[in-house]
Amino acid sequence: MRSVLLYTAGRLAIFAATAGVLALFGARGFLLLLLALLISGIVSFVLLSGQRDRMSAAVTSGLSSQRDRFQRAKTREDA
Repeated sequence: MRSVLLYTAGRLAIFAATAGVLALFGARGFLLLLLALLISGIVSFVLLSGQRDRMSAAVTSGLSSQRDRFQRAKTREDA
């Protein structure tokens, strides 16, 4: 769960920084949001790749354990 929160915080920080820089250059309104989303997505894809991999592994292992618990409960119920 920690890796998910760290990745999300990183994405939000990069978005906020990008929006701030674009606002300094004069972008406003919808254009500001659109450009900030596009640029921050590209930047975070590059800068947060390691964190994204850790988050993906955490989510996958969490889903796997949930699936295993469900299968055990289903087997116990059928018996």
